[in-house]
Amino acid sequence: MAESLPEHDRILQEIESTDTACVGPTLRSVYDDQPNAHQRFMEKLDACIRNHDREIEKMCNFHHQGFVDAITELLKVRADAEKLKVQVTDTNRRLQDAGKEVIAQTEGIIRCRVQQRNITTVVEKLQLCLPVLEMYSKLKEQMNVKRYYSALKTMEQLENLYLPRVSQYRFCQIMIENLPKLREEIKEISMSDLKDFLESIRKHSDKIGETAMKQAQQQKTFSTALQKQNNVNYGRNMHLGKSRIWESKNEITLKRTFEEEDEHEEEVLTAQDLVDFSPVYRCLHIYSVLGDGEIFENYYRKQRRKQARLVLQPQSSMHETVEGYRRYFSQIVGFFVVEDHILHVTQGLVTRTYTDELWNMALSKIIAVLRTHSSYCSDPDLVLELKNLIVVFADTLQGYGFPVNRLFDLLFEIRDQYNETLLKKWSGLFRDIFEADNYSPIPVANEEEYKIVISKFPFQDPELDKQCFPKKLPMSQSVPQIYIQVKEFIYASLKFSESLHRSSTEIDDMLRKSTNLLLTRTLSSCLQNLIKKPHIGLTELVQIIINTTHLEQACKYLEDFITNITSISQVTVHTARLYGLSTFKDARHGAEGEIYTKLNQKIDEFIQIADYDWTMSESDGRASGYLMDLINFLRSTFQVFTHLPGKVAQTACMSACQHLSTSLMQMLLDSELKQISMGAIQQFNLDVIQCEFHDFLDLDHMLLQCCCPEGWIESINVSTDHILFASSEPVPGFQGDTLQLAFIDLRQLLDLFMVWDWSTYLADYGQSTSKYLRVNPSTALTLLEKMKDTSKKNNIFAQFRKNDRDKQKLIETVVKQLRSLVNGMSQHT
Repeated sequence: MAESLPEHDRILQEIESTDTACVGPTLRSVYDDQPNAHQRFMEKLDACIRNHDREIEKMCNFHHQGFVDAITELLKVRADAEKLKVQVTDTNRRLQDAGKEVIAQTEGIIRCRVQQRNITTVVEKLQLCLPVLEMYSKLKEQMNVKRYYSALKTMEQLENLYLPRVSQYRFCQIMIENLPKLREEIKEISMSDLKDFLESIRKHSDKIGETAMKQAQQQKTFSTALQKQNNVNYGRNMHLGKSRIWESKNEITLKRTFEEEDEHEEEVLTAQDLVDFSPVYRCLHIYSVLGDGEIFENYYRKQRRKQARLVLQPQSSMHETVEGYRRYFSQIVGFFVVEDHILHVTQGLVTRTYTDELWNMALSKIIAVLRTHSSYCSDPDLVLELKNLIVVFADTLQGYGFPVNRLFDLLFEIRDQYNETLLKKWSGLFRDIFEADNYSPIPVANEEEYKIVISKFPFQDPELDKQCFPKKLPMSQSVPQIYIQVKEFIYASLKFSESLHRSSTEIDDMLRKSTNLLLTRTLSSCLQNLIKKPHIGLTELVQIIINTTHLEQACKYLEDFITNITSISQVTVHTARLYGLSTFKDARHGAEGEIYTKLNQKIDEFIQIADYDWTMSESDGRASGYLMDLINFLRSTFQVFTHLPGKVAQTACMSACQHLSTSLMQMLLDSELKQISMGAIQQFNLDVIQCEFHDFLDLDHMLLQCCCPEGWIESINVSTDHILFASSEPVPGFQGDTLQLAFIDLRQLLDLFMVWDWSTYLADYGQSTSKYLRVNPSTALTLLEKMKDTSKKNNIFAQFRKNDRDKQKLIETVVKQLRSLVNGMSQHT
């Protein structure tokens, strides 16, 4: 124990005297000793700490009074330091104020000395600068008196001789800087004449173009007349004397023509007469002397491009009148006539490449403008005048060497627009013709009237020619009028094809395409709209079918007409065919369909006025009045169909019978009809018999039999062998019992209820030989349930009568069996 205490003191001394990073081994030795050494070391360490605390406390007590005194002295020094700071700041301010005055006086002295030195330098160098100033003054004077050429020479002397001697001075630099400005001033002054020239061109451009277009048109007219005269002379083979006479006459004629042209040219001013080109030459010379010829060329071309854009910009209302187009074309022609003149009288100012580039730009803009504005034109006459203007415009510029093929290509697009306007115009003409037509055959009282009609329309009928006057042509008044208008359309379309530099074959093809559009689109649309109009009845529809048949036959004459006016041989050249055949066939099909529809609508109108007493105890013994009116209407209508093709009349008759049968069946099975008596069934059966029969003498006898309940079944059996309406052939051409099939469903259903043959129906149901094969179980069930409800309502005391009870049980039994059949059909489905 005693040994460990000195060891702990040594460890504590090492810890106090050793660096902190090296105390690890020393502390580890504490844990390497005896087991309780650590506890004893901690006690020793606590004792050592207490000793140091006591020493620190003694030291602090000893120096405490000195610390307090030092703090008191420091507070006194702070107050003195504040005073010292204020004094230093005030001293610095007064020193700065005193220094400003000294600095200002010093700077004034420096400026005075610099001025003295500069004055001395100016006096020494002034004699050297005076010649330069004199030459510059001379230059200004020359500028004032507009002696620009001398001024240019003076500027050359200044630059080459005088200014290099004094180039180090500022005023010389100013002169050097002003010399380009003076040159620019000279350029601007000379350029003013050029601007006046450009303004004059802008004002007279339309007049120049109008003059050039007139001259080109006169030249073309003269060349055409000369060519025709040469062709006539070349085709004649005459003796020498006579040919000399003709030659002399031709010379006189041509001489007169040339004299007239010369006189006309004297009256019409040329571009040189309207515009003075001398400012261009002078300005070009000045810029060339200055060495800025290229700048002048660029400026001139830039300004002309701007003017070109203004010229190419059309007025918004240009498409309204032909004068707007003429003014537009005249300005453009005038612009390029001036450019062509500048090209030929100057060297380099305008080049062929430049004019071609400008023309291509203008041509694209012109085409875009014409394409847009021509689309606004709805008057074919205006479009035709526009075409003539474009042709003159193209011929004029072509004479000056500008390519115009794209303009003729544009004419083909405008031709389509022209055709569209023609189609719209002729659409109105066709509508007016159809509105004014009475849709009845054309009456002719004598040979003269007949020839007038034949001269308008190619009609041939040997059978009709054999008849005596007065007589009627099968078509109505609209047929020759339509034929004439189609020919007028071809003439109008041909007008646009003139002067387009196209061959006869191409013109023939264009005419045929335009005529096909007229037939397949315009006339076809008018016919379809006519057919759909409410006021067009069955008689009118029949006449329309006849009219389209004759128009279809006249298409070959239209083809011959086009061939004649274009002088194209169909033998050597393959030509397109007209599509009138399909157009008129489609119109006939539409009229036929409308006939079927109107017949069905008329049948529906008669059906709607039917007024059955579905609870009557027995029938009236005669057919209903509405049905008699309906049958009379159908017979009179079918008589009108005698002029129609057989298939059309047969289809209309069959469609009417089928629709009538369907309508009667729907009336019988209407869901709103809740009760039907046997008397109503008998009356309904009489109406159906009336639909089937046409021999009214036998039918009246049969109706008398039908009034007797005892003879009813026998009369029905006789009716199946009676002459049916189908066999009466209201429209010729039906075979066998074709029309009878239209009423077969209704007939079998009524026979089933009239004969009350339910055992046969139920026994033979589903067999191909069944007598009631066309009777559907659901249909029979619906009708039977309506009769069942009526039987219950009318027979209040039926339960007291055995026959009525048996009949009611029979009906219930049949209803159950029919329901089972219907359920079986639904499950099978």
